Order: sequence, then structure tokens, then C-alpha cells
Amino acid sequence: MADPKGFLKYTRRVTPKRRPVELRLRDWKEVYEDFSHETLREQATRCMDCGIPFCHNGCPLGNLIPEWNNLVRLGRWREAIERLHATNNFPDFTGRLCPAPCESSCVLGINQDPVTIKQIELEIIDKAFDEGWVVPLPPERLTGKTVAVVGSGPAGLAAAQQLTRSGHRVTVFERADRIGGLLRYGIPEFKMEKRHLNRRLDQMKAEGTEFRTNVNVGVDITADQLRADFDAVVLAGGATAWRDLPIPGRELDGIHQAMEFLPLANRVQEGDDIVGPDGEPPITAKGKRVIIIGGGDTGADCLGTVHRQGALSVHQFEIMPRPPDTRAESTPWPMYELMFRVSAAHEEGGERMFSVNTEEFIGRDGHVTALKVHEVTMVDGKFVRTEGSDFEIEADLVLLAMGFVGPERSELLADLGVELTERGNVARGDDFETSVPGVYVAGDMGRGQSLIVWAIAEGRAAAAGVDRYLMGRSALPAPIKPTTAPQR
Repeated sequence: MADPKGFLKYTRRVTPKRRPVELRLRDWKEVYEDFSHETLREQATRCMDCGIPFCHNGCPLGNLIPEWNNLVRLGRWREAIERLHATNNFPDFTGRLCPAPCESSCVLGINQDPVTIKQIELEIIDKAFDEGWVVPLPPERLTGKTVAVVGSGPAGLAAAQQLTRSGHRVTVFERADRIGGLLRYGIPEFKMEKRHLNRRLDQMKAEGTEFRTNVNVGVDITADQLRADFDAVVLAGGATAWRDLPIPGRELDGIHQAMEFLPLANRVQEGDDIVGPDGEPPITAKGKRVIIIGGGDTGADCLGTVHRQGALSVHQFEIMPRPPDTRAESTPWPMYELMFRVSAAHEEGGERMFSVNTEEFIGRDGHVTALKVHEVTMVDGKFVRTEGSDFEIEADLVLLAMGFVGPERSELLADLGVELTERGNVARGDDFETSVPGVYVAGDMGRGQSLIVWAIAEGRAAAAGVDRYLMGRSALPAPIKPTTAPQR
């Protein structure tokens, strides 16, 4: 069992330090310094292994958090990675990218800072890779069944790995030129170096998963062909239909969606020959006055990227009011707390502006030059213009990072004939099966825009449904039931 007095011995929460801003802005490497394993073991000792571990409630994967915390405390790292991999295919992704709702639910968080669960998870998997403990796990036998997975983000990859290990022949289709979805082209290198993604893909290839890139399913391969060639299909294309801002001046040059901008920066880091004579990608912030509209994670990704590209100035707009510095009363423990957060990108510079609404883009010679803006207040759940708060702000580059509204209305969905929810997501039943027998959906395509940890959980659960459909029964774990409502 855990040390029952551990949280009294080590009362202070310790997390890794970030590299100095002036150094990390010179490269695209991850921002955190190495973390001492001795310090990590002390942090793991703070876990009380409480009678009702609410961290389980916060984690949709059902991670065995108190168990691997205690194994780290004891220095039993190899057993810790076995416990971690029992519920999570990709802790190397979640340990870097998940906002850690488990920590918000930590019982210690009632009157102390919560356990550093996310960092412990990350150190376990990184040590496992360093020690050579992460190896391919090919199936002992093949079932003769074939499965197509459409989309190679975290949901698709999790479903594919589970189904491959069950003995099915799995082919993952990706319309981009590389595997990974948003992990590849949406997440900047400074948040997750792509070597972590590549080593997982190497493992999956060695297990028998086949990957096919540059294939737009529904166009290059029709829905009828897909159904004829495979015994089951998993739709995992994500919620890639971005939210736009249809106001006067939207047609001006220099206004781009975040997911038009971020992939270009990632392609440069991949070594793609896309830079112009000036050495810059087609959309760059170098020497420009940048406005980022949207205060979420995607906005922060844009913020860190424009800093590294050499923006002249940066302002980030958020229409919501500034959150409180500590947990808001509206989100009591064990909920994911609403509070003011400062990411590594925010630490690097730029001005954050809250309760701001953009009403018009102003341009000259067809290019954006400024934004007309006013402040708003929330009244009865609606944004109301604050009189006398109007102002203009100059801009050469505007990035829209306002989230996503659901899956694209693609030829594939239309030709398959799957039913959609009122929100426009793909509807599914208890086993993640769509209205079309043998066609399943996992991740944001069915759930709506959500977190990476939910995508992996849904991929695992959908794989269990597919396995049961193909074989009549399944031993694969199904950690969650489907829902269409985004949750944190």
C-alpha cells in the first residue's frame, strides 16, 4: 500500500521547470527541463491511495493511478509501465498533451495542491522507452477479419492498435501525407516533439498495423469499396470543421484559420521544402503584428508558434471574461476547475485580452490592416456590448482559433448514409456502432471537440465493439460508454 503519511512528509507540489524563455524561443524543442527521478518518487509518495480515488472519476481511461504512483515510489518502474499500459495505449501523448482532469479530481486537492499525476505518467513511459521495455506486441494468431480505420489521430490509432493486437488485419487511412492527424500537424513541436509519435508508429507497424497515407476515403476510395474490402470500419476523422468568423472584411488576405497556419510550421520542422525565397513558410508571423482570436489551447499553440517565428507584436483575444486566479465556485472539487492558467506560450510574451469581441476586419489594398473591436459583458448568458468600449487595433496577420463545430460533411459520411446528431456529429449506439451495421465511430467525429484522453478512451471502447461484432464476443476493455456531449 502507499505511504499513509506521504502527503504529510512532502506537502509541496513540484513540477518540472521550463527552459528559460530567451533560450527556448531560439528552437522548437519541448520547453521542459529534465525532472529528477528522486524528486518524482517524492511526488509519487504524496498519493494517499485513498479509499475512493476520485482521480479515477476524472480520467475516462480508468487509469490505475494510485497503483502506478505507489510503484514509482518504490522504484518498481517496470511494473509501473505495465499498469499504465493496461489502460492507456499512448501515455507518451497524454503525459504531454492532456490537461490532466485526473489532477483536478485528486482527493489531496481538497486542501493541498494535487499530486503531480501527469508528470509521473510521463516519466514512467519515457523511462520505459529508454530502458527498451516498450516493444511490439503482435497477436498470437490472426482472425482472418479485416478492419479499416479512417483517420490517424489518437482515437484512430488507439482503435487500430487494440484491434491489431486482437488478431484482426487493420489498415489505417490518412488523407494527409503523414500519419498522426492533429498529433502530427496540429500540435507544435515545442509541445510534443514528433519523435515520440514516430516511435509509437514504429511499434504499431511492427505489430502488423498497415498505414496508408494520401488517401481521401470517400474520394480516392468510395464508401462502397471500403465496405466491400473490409469486414468493419471505424470512423475516426475528428471534428475538423473549424468555426469561422463571418464578419465584414473576412475576405481580406492575412486572415487565416489556426489549422491553416499550424500545419505549415510543423511541416518546416519535418523538413518539407515549403519555404519561400525569404526562408519563411507561406503563412508566417515574422515581423508582423499578430492578433489571435481564441483563448484556448489552439490559440496558445498559435501564440508559441508566432513567438518562434519572430512576430513583432502579439495580442490574443478571448470573448469570455478573465477566469479567477483560483478554482471558480462554479466548478467545485472534483470538477475540472475553471481558473486562470498561464501556459508556456503565454509565459513567452504577448498580451491577453478578455471580454473582447471583434466586429469588423479593416483592410487596405485587399490585405488586413486592423480590427474594429469592442468589449462585452455577460448578461443572462448572453454577450452584451459595453457602451463606449470601442477601439481599433492594428494587425498584419489574424489567426482564428475559435475551435471546431464537428466533422466535415464529407462524401464518405454522405455515401455511407450514417445518421447525424442535432449537433452534426456522427450518431452511435452503446457499442459505438453507427446507424450502419459494421460501421463504428470514435473520438471527436462522434463526440464533438474534446480532449486527447477522451479520444484514446473512445478508440479503445470502439475497438471492443468492433471485436464483438466480428467475433461474437470480446475480451478488449471498453472504459466508457458513448456520449455526444463534449466533457472535460
